[in-house]
Order: sequence, then structure tokens, then C-alpha cells
Amino acid sequence: MTFHDFIGHEDAKRALILNAIDPRCGGVLFIGEKGCGKSTLARLYRRLLPEETPFVNLPLNITQDALLGAVDMEATLRAGRKVLQRSLLKRADGGILYIDDVNLLAPEIMALVREGQHPPKAAEIEEDLAANGCPEFILLGSMNPEEGPLSPHVLDRFGMCVLWEGLKDAEQKMAVMKRALSGADAASVAHRSTKGRQADLPSPDEKLKTEIRESRQVLNHVFVPPEIYDYLAQLCVENDVGSHRGDLFLFAAARAYAAFRRDKAVTKEHCDTVLPLVLLHRKKILQEMEEQHRQADAHREDPEKGKEEPEKEQPRDAESSAEKSDAPEDKTPEKPDDSHETKRESRDAEETFAVGEAFKVRRLFFRKDRMNRDLSGRRTKTGSRTHRGRHIKNILRENGDIAIDATIRAAAPFQTVRGRTDLMLIRREDFRFKQRERKMGHFVVFVVDGSGSMGAKRRMVETKGAIMSLLIDCYQKRDSVSMIVFRKDKAEVVLQPTSSVQAAAKRLSDIPVGGKTPLTAGLVEAFKLIKRIRMKSFEMRCLVVLITDGRANHSLSRAPVREEIPKAARLLGTLPFCDFVVVDTEDKGRFIKTDLARDVATFLGADYFLIETLKTDHLTGIVQTKKAAFLQS
Repeated sequence: MTFHDFIGHEDAKRALILNAIDPRCGGVLFIGEKGCGKSTLARLYRRLLPEETPFVNLPLNITQDALLGAVDMEATLRAGRKVLQRSLLKRADGGILYIDDVNLLAPEIMALVREGQHPPKAAEIEEDLAANGCPEFILLGSMNPEEGPLSPHVLDRFGMCVLWEGLKDAEQKMAVMKRALSGADAASVAHRSTKGRQADLPSPDEKLKTEIRESRQVLNHVFVPPEIYDYLAQLCVENDVGSHRGDLFLFAAARAYAAFRRDKAVTKEHCDTVLPLVLLHRKKILQEMEEQHRQADAHREDPEKGKEEPEKEQPRDAESSAEKSDAPEDKTPEKPDDSHETKRESRDAEETFAVGEAFKVRRLFFRKDRMNRDLSGRRTKTGSRTHRGRHIKNILRENGDIAIDATIRAAAPFQTVRGRTDLMLIRREDFRFKQRERKMGHFVVFVVDGSGSMGAKRRMVETKGAIMSLLIDCYQKRDSVSMIVFRKDKAEVVLQPTSSVQAAAKRLSDIPVGGKTPLTAGLVEAFKLIKRIRMKSFEMRCLVVLITDGRANHSLSRAPVREEIPKAARLLGTLPFCDFVVVDTEDKGRFIKTDLARDVATFLGADYFLIETLKTDHLTGIVQTKKAAFLQS
């Protein structure tokens, strides 16, 4: 497949062509669902550039030394002179740096990449954008928003952005299937057909490559009228763009588009054409447009759902009361049974509550293990098996990360015995290596009680607020999350593992309440989910957050519920690298308290919290009270 043969997504093609004409356009970010061809088009793009142009793919697990380059310690110590490693950014110099799933790249690595890409300066625009201060590389990125957001600072570094939607036209989808299935056969037929009478005809990609080369040559001769500067500034002000990069990238894109059209001067039409590409991800309204609409729709729908369902139940209640009032005296003994049925129906009726007010969650501490991992995050300290992290001690086990000072200290006492004359003599047994430590994120599974008892006194509103607070904490700690809801007679995974707090918030707002409490089913479903996730990533640490009042009343087998729960809890506790937190939602202001959730926490060996004790202000109040008592004494 060629760049010209790629079906659809004309905006993405235009953005890539403009960056090929003028690298000061700032690169392109593709945002869209997985499997829509984002990476394919980026790799086809390299064929439009000169053959010597480098195209470097940045892996997500790259280390800082590999990115920036560093001294090759082992080679330096052996050769007695400084030997440097060639950095990945250096290999991309003058070409393209492509980052697939850029939102999953470690923040510290992305910060270094941003520093490697120099933005255009204001003084260069009025003089000569094409000759001075070119970026070292064109930055291309792609991401799936469902896997997590991207920092606004990183977004602003991309000159252009394209929202990548799947093809909706049936003919286009059919054409994609035909080209994908024909594959090599179609390519070989096309190659043979170019021989002979059509051998002299250039391919569409060659024509486009020639147009790009000619556009570069006329780029410096494109005139920018004074009124265009005013128009560009007006567009940025009207679209509420605060970053100056938007102004500069918009200027470069408009001029590149004019050069591509072979126009001698930049016009308002050129500016309007490239405006959506440059300002889409910079407008404050559009940065969170999709999530704001979802949350607004959810908040508008939830109160209506809560009102509609009781109205539907009112005729039943009226009919049942009428039947009871009209019933003959000989059926009076059946009144308690009818009342019991009415209560059960009202308890089984579904109702959706809004999300309560979020709060700042107290810090949760988990034990540190001895496993070395290649994971990033901000939750728990762990050993690092890469060159990332803080140097904490020196070890003899070889890991490729040489500690120079420790190696020299180990070799120093033996220099006379080894007959040193000039260079320091270092042998293999002298090598010492760095043990590094870093922080990692967890895979957090929220197991939420959606039974009818959670709807009493609208406790689900406060419970959802607590869950939302924990989700925000997970986002800040770079955790991935999943959500299981147990209600009626089963448990269901309502949110597959994701790093997007927006997707989790949307699922949270849609959780209904009603039915029985199959607590055992929720624990077993959490066991299955974690088992499946750890098969893919055995290094992952997991955290199960159980939110319930503990009033289980439905079993999976014929055994009593109170016998099933300890067995399911012990089964879940057998999982390695798994921590547990139980949040008790029971109303402790009642005269009779069951504290059943505390018993579940004991079975799991979990940390136990009430919703109130999760808040940081509660912990602060405890400290202040103890401090005041100490001062008084």
C-alpha cells in the first residue's frame, strides 16, 4: 500500500504533507480508536520524504540513556577512553520521530522528548522560517483516548491534531477490505504492469513527492500580507487559545499550504483551511469537550431515571393498596404476605443515583516487595530492572548498569599487585552494578455493591462520591482501573481494564441499584479478572477495593452465605502481589449495627475504612486533636 492508496482521512494526509513542506508546522498527533490505521498512515508517510530521511520509532520502554545517549561505561573502562552511545534522538535528527501510544509513555521520557524538539521563535517568523532554528525532527504521535489522557503540556507541543474516526461509508470499508486481502498479489500485479508501456509514468506517490519538493523551494517566496497577521491573532483570540505556540504553528501551516497550492501570497482561505488542524487540541473548550458532554448527559439523565421509576411503581402500590382495602375479611391473614411481597418488589426495583461530591483521599500505604520491575507510576516503591529510578545501593549481580565509583573503589587496592603503570587496571570481578528503585502503579479493581440495600437513605450517592474520589487518586498515581458490580444474582465486569478516569466515571454514573447482594459472586469475579490480567503482566501489583455494607443474602451454591464468604475471601487472598481495601458503607448512625463488612475485611486481611475515614481532613482532625491534648497535658 502507498500513501496515495490509503483510503479516507484526508485531514490527516493534509497535516502530514504540510509538515513535510515545512517542519515548523510542529508535527501531528492522531487521536482515535485502535485499529483504524493511524500507525499505518504514519509509516507510509516516510515514502514522501527523501530516501535519506531517518524514520525512528520510539519504544515505550526506552531508557533515559538510550534516548539521550550516555557514556558506554563497560566499553570505556575496557578501552581506557571515553566511548559514547549514539542516542535515539540523534538518530532521528533531521527526520521523523514516531511515538505510538504516546499517552502511555513515561512522563519523564516525554519531557526529554519535548526538550529535544525546539519550537520556532517569534523573531524567525518575520525573517526566515525555513532557514533558521529548524526542529531537530518532526514529531508524530498516535494515541487511543480510552487508554488514558495526555498532559496538556504534551498536547501543546504538537503543532497539529487530527481526531481519527473509523470509516462510516460502506464503500470505503469494502475498499479497505479488498486492498487488505489482496495484499502482495495486488502489489506484484501493479509492479508488473508498470513495466513496458507504463514504465515511464510516475506513481501518484512520486508525483506527490515531487510536489512537496517543489513546495519547499517556493516556501520562502510566499508573501504574508500584514492583514494576515491580524487575522491569525484574531482567530486565536476568538478560539480562546492562550498558548503562543498556536499562533506560530498556525502561521507556519498557512504558509506551507499556500506553497503547496502554488499561491504567491497567504490568504484567509489558507488560514481557515488549516485552522481545525492547528487549534483543535488547543481550544480550552475542545480539550475536554467529549468528557464534559458525557458527564453533562449523565447528570441530566440520572435524576430523570430516578424519578421515572418510582412513578412506574406508584400504580402497582395503588393497586395493591386498593386490593387490600377491598379484600374480604376471610383473607386478612394474607396481608402480611402481601406486605412482604410489596417490600421485596420495591427492594428489587432498579434506581440510578447521581455521583456525590468528591473529596481528597488519604494516602494509602502498601508493603514493598523485593521484585524488580519495568513498570512506571506513582503508587508504591519497587526495585527497577532498567536504568531508570533512584540509585539506592551497589550490587554484584550483573544488570548492565555499572556503578563507576563503586567499581573504582573495588579495583583500587589491587593496582600495585596488577602492575599498574598508567591506566587503571579493572577486571571483570571488580565491576559493581547499581540497584535502582522507582515507583509503580497498581491495577485497581473496584468491586462495588449494587444491591437494593445500598439505595437506603440514598447512601449510594455518597458511595459513588467516595468511588469517584478513589478513581481520581488512581489517576494521579498512574494506576489502571477496572470495575465489577454485584447485584441480583450475579457479578459483572462493567469496566474493562483502562487508564482513563473519564471512562470509569462514565460507568460509575450509570451503575443502578436494586436486587439481592451476591457478595460471593463479586469476590469470585475479582479473582477471575486478576488471574487473567496477571497472565499478561505477571509483574503487576493488584489492589482490590471492595465497597459494600456486607449484607450478603445470595449464595452461589447450596451452602449458607456466611460459609461461602470466608472461602471466597481466602481464594482471593491466595493471589500473589495483591492488596485489599474494604470500604464499609453501612449507616453507623443506626441503633443496630451489623459490622459485616469488617468481618469480610478480616477474612481478606484487608485495610478497613469507613467513607468518613477515607478523607484527608478526617486524618488531619485526628492529628490536631491529639496535638491539642498533648499540649494541654
